[in-house]
Amino acid sequence: MEVLRATKTWQQAGAYYVRIQAMAKKHHITLREEFDEHDGPETKYIVLLDDDFPVATARLYPLDDTRMVIGRVVVLPEYRHRGLGTQVVGECEIWARELGFAKAVLDSRDNKTEFYHKLGYRETGEEVPFDGTFHCVRMEKTI
Repeated sequence: MEVLRATKTWQQAGAYYVRIQAMAKKHHITLREEFDEHDGPETKYIVLLDDDFPVATARLYPLDDTRMVIGRVVVLPEYRHRGLGTQVVGECEIWARELGFAKAVLDSRDNKTEFYHKLGYRETGEEVPFDGTFHCVRMEKTI
């Protein structure tokens, strides 16, 4: 599995592909809903490649001076339960640390919090607005 810090448009297309295939289609999320204000020029993307084929992704963007948000963590269905979600989150944490951030923040779907607990994340108690698709819980970890 190759880890790619997707800084070029063609590389970011891999992140978008995984998100569309694994989340948007499955949950009937429109492109307008899936790609929001956090998918901009300053957004960072991690993409995992299997023989040059994108299979997992996540995005990073600053919340404030000390916290980086990790979001849109997605693994293609046929690649799940192989540790790729853990790997992509870990790569995000490394990159965020390198960029000088002290904490990683994410909004976990309420049925995925146990996965993030295993990675050291804890609920913050902050409200996460319901987006019409998923109920989410804000979680945080010192990195």
